[in-house]
Amino acid sequence: MKKSDSTDPRDELVGHLPALRAFALSLTREGASADDLVQDTIVKAWTNMDKFQAGTNLRAWLFTILRNTFYSARRKTKREVSDTDGIHAARQATRPEHDGRLAMRDFRAAFEQLPDEQREALILVGASGFSYEEAADMTGVAIGTVKSRANRGRRKLAELLHLADGEEMDMTDPATLAIMASNQTISR
Repeated sequence: MKKSDSTDPRDELVGHLPALRAFALSLTREGASADDLVQDTIVKAWTNMDKFQAGTNLRAWLFTILRNTFYSARRKTKREVSDTDGIHAARQATRPEHDGRLAMRDFRAAFEQLPDEQREALILVGASGFSYEEAADMTGVAIGTVKSRANRGRRKLAELLHLADGEEMDMTDPATLAIMASNQTISR
């Protein structure tokens, strides 16, 4: 999203909410926590907008704030909340009926088994469309590390989904297809 010099970056925040929520959901794996994380991110961005450098990538800046907020909160909490009685799972919305429902369920289950770093790399360079360089800047690691995490994540997903070499998933969701794609070109 390009902006003119006279445009206040705050005016663009709403346009980034869907991508922020998707990224937050991939990290938290729970809708209410993802919404809270996005809200915290927007509050931090709003109050620190003077630190945003005009002409740079606002979306990448927001994703960095969200990622740092997530990991800071995670460090504070030594253990995750378990859902042994299924209360959180029962609150989840029902997926729409369509041909890809079973494939999507399998994909999500497999995606959740990936380590956080691999999920994060796949979301950033796959579903969110950031370049490897932008993802490396956001995560504070080398470009090669991001590429390695993304490739290992894709291989592990293919293994968990029992896909043969070169076999593609029967999915229509562009974000899921982007995560599984071995190249980085994503049409927007």
